Amino acid sequence: MPSFEYEERRYGEGFLAVCGCDEAGRGPLCGPVVAAAVILPRGLEIEGLNDSKKLSEKKREALFEVIKERAIAYAIAEASPEEIDDINILNASMLAMRRAVEALPVKADFALIDGNCSRGFEIPTETVVKGDAKSYSIAAASILAKVTRDRQCEELDRAYPEYGIAKHKGYPTKDHMDAVRKYGPAPIYRKTFLKFLNK
Repeated sequence: MPSFEYEERRYGEGFLAVCGCDEAGRGPLCGPVVAAAVILPRGLEIEGLNDSKKLSEKKREALFEVIKERAIAYAIAEASPEEIDDINILNASMLAMRRAVEALPVKADFALIDGNCSRGFEIPTETVVKGDAKSYSIAAASILAKVTRDRQCEELDRAYPEYGIAKHKGYPTKDHMDAVRKYGPAPIYRKTFLKFLNK
C-alpha cells in the first residue's frame, strides 16, 4: 500500500511542497497521453487510495473527486497524438508530466515521478519505480490521470464509434486493430503506433 514515506523524506530535507506525478495512456493507439501532478496535505489519509490499476472504475471515479477536493493543489495536462509522433511516447510522457507539474496552482519544489525516467523538470525530482503503489501523492496523481484519460476515451468513442474505444480505451486489442484495418486510422491515432497496418 502507498504511504507518505517518500514525501516525508523530502520534507525532512527542507522541501516545502512535494508533488507526485504520474501519467496514463502510454500504450494506446490513439488519443493523448495524460499526466497529473498532486500535492497532498502531509499525513492526509484517503480511504482506499492506491495504484489506479488496482481499483475498480467506480472506486477511481469516487476517489477522483475526493482527491481534487482535499489536495493542496493538482493539475492535469497532456501531450497530443501529434506530439507523440514527433518526439516519441517516452518524451511525450515527460512533456505531459512537466506540463502538469508546471501548471500546479501551488508551486511544487520537489517532484516524485512514477517510473525510472525523469527529464527536463525545473525542480529536483526522484523517480520511483511502481511509485503509484508506494507513494501516496503518486497514487493520487495516477487516479487523476487515469480517470481523465478514460473520460476522454468515452468522448472519442462518441466521435468515432466504429473503433469501440470506450471498451478497450484505445489499447491494441485484436478487435481494435481489426477495426483500424477495416476503417483506416482517424485523425486521433498515433501514426507511429500503427506499424501493424504494414504487416
